Amino acid sequence: MSDTNIFAQIHDITRKERNSLTGNNSFVIWFTGLSGSGKSTLANNLEKKLMSEGILTYILDGDNIRSGLNKDLDFSENGRVENIRRIGEVAKLMTDASLVVLTAFISPFTEDRNTVRRLLNDGEFIEVYVKCDLTTCEERDVKGLYSKAREGKIKNFTGIDSPYEEPENPEITVDTSAMDIKDCIEKIYSYIEPKLRIK
Repeated sequence: MSDTNIFAQIHDITRKERNSLTGNNSFVIWFTGLSGSGKSTLANNLEKKLMSEGILTYILDGDNIRSGLNKDLDFSENGRVENIRRIGEVAKLMTDASLVVLTAFISPFTEDRNTVRRLLNDGEFIEVYVKCDLTTCEERDVKGLYSKAREGKIKNFTGIDSPYEEPENPEITVDTSAMDIKDCIEKIYSYIEPKLRIK
């Protein structure tokens, strides 16, 4: 089907009305970092804090998305680009539904993260660089992925035989090799707290 046969539908209920109903603004908190850096742990802990305050949230997590929505994609560079593109589109829909979306993806390429940023309005993409040195990530390696990558059983593994491009100007950086979870959450929350409620 040609794109000329696709017409965007305008719905009666607006995002502003949905935000007004929930009482919270909606935006994306994008956790990026190496495997084992603590992205999922931070997203889960932050979500619990936000939910306790009555903020509607949803977590999009790498393995969960890969086993469902994006199970048709491989881990080639093209597959990774498409993975993040789809996640960005889903996150955009969720912000329109008045959710604070927390994502936990390695998302190693700067341009892919910037592509998602461009999908959203100014200030709605909050990039959280979960910084952690490779040695510490490998020591954590709860999934055994680094050892498999070192043995050549996993190809194109970020940090081993595929690059990770560190964010140049993230909204927030937390170093999980030096900070505990509580301190990381407090740092992130102090940044997003002024944005949460409709003024």
